[in-house]
Amino acid sequence: ADPLSLPRSMGGMLALPQGKGPHQVGCTDVMVGHTRQGLFLRLFYPCLPRAGATEPLWIPRPEYCDGLADFTLRRRWCSALLSIAIGTCRVPVSWNGPFKPHSGGYPLIIFSHGLGAFRTLYSSVCTELASWGFVVAALEHRRVPWDHSAATTYFCTAEAGREEWILFQRVPEGQKEFYFRNKQVHQRAEECVQALRLFKDITSGKSVLNILHQDLDLSVLKGNIDLTKVAVMGHSFGGVTAVLALVKEPSFRCAVALDAWMFPLENVLYPEVPKPVLFINTEKFQTPESVAKMKRLSSRNSQTKIITILGTVHESQTDFAFLPGKLISRVFGRRGTLDPNKGLAITSQAALAFLQRHLNLAEQFDQWDDLLEGVGDSVVPEAPFCRPNL
Repeated sequence: ADPLSLPRSMGGMLALPQGKGPHQVGCTDVMVGHTRQGLFLRLFYPCLPRAGATEPLWIPRPEYCDGLADFTLRRRWCSALLSIAIGTCRVPVSWNGPFKPHSGGYPLIIFSHGLGAFRTLYSSVCTELASWGFVVAALEHRRVPWDHSAATTYFCTAEAGREEWILFQRVPEGQKEFYFRNKQVHQRAEECVQALRLFKDITSGKSVLNILHQDLDLSVLKGNIDLTKVAVMGHSFGGVTAVLALVKEPSFRCAVALDAWMFPLENVLYPEVPKPVLFINTEKFQTPESVAKMKRLSSRNSQTKIITILGTVHESQTDFAFLPGKLISRVFGRRGTLDPNKGLAITSQAALAFLQRHLNLAEQFDQWDDLLEGVGDSVVPEAPFCRPNL
């Protein structure tokens, strides 16, 4: 078969699920500041229905295909192939949809992406959480001087129409990976804190300029976010970023860590993690060493939980789980055996039950409390290789 014919049969076939909650979901991009010290995030939020709503592209721009090709394959020339295969996929949310007011204010989640990812690659879980009544801010990490952990990202300079792109950087030769990643994780956690400050500014009535000039006026968030109910969440490198953010910012009341890569966190910080963490692991990624680090946290806080979803791999907690086709499997690695919709349901329901418990939400998410103990179909407590052989 002609390899160039493969993507044509796959174009636009990403089928991301719609949120299962009671709210329709809107989405917009927010960039604040003209340097890498500013913030860049995709915002998911409950919105009002709107006829003829536009759905945003999953891969926002072709440059992100360049970054993915470089990160996953170390072959930038594959970018065009990726662009044909996934460049037309869309996210089932309303782009710049009208914000749905809520007098009590929605709880807020700051979301941190994994290594070599960017702000849109967790749209399935962010959409799901927003559909249940959360405002979710999915960061794209890019702080100076250390963080080159996104596949690629950019900022708009003060000079009109000019952009500067920031490429992914591997560990420099001769440098120990721990020290390189440790600096990055601290910067990433600071960025999560910075994002929370942005929402504090907005809700206090400060004028915040979104330099991307989207149709959604950020001032509509004022009075509609409950800053006493704030959590931090992330996947892989973003999972350990979320854990560290608990140390840096008392306003974060808990963290949800999806398949956290615990390696970059220094040992002296474990006693400093003050709040509960929900670790939702996949079956094929974690090592005994990594789980032992999670258990150090759970031994200090009885509300910290560790569960594993069976039949899943590391990418199962990203949108890549919903991509069909052999080509994509070849590019992004092996696939889990669990249906991705079921995996997403377990992940989101466990997260919702945990968030209700620790953000004091008056919802019915406690119906999924059993998942927090690893009780249910395709879920087990702790990690499979840590269970005794009976």
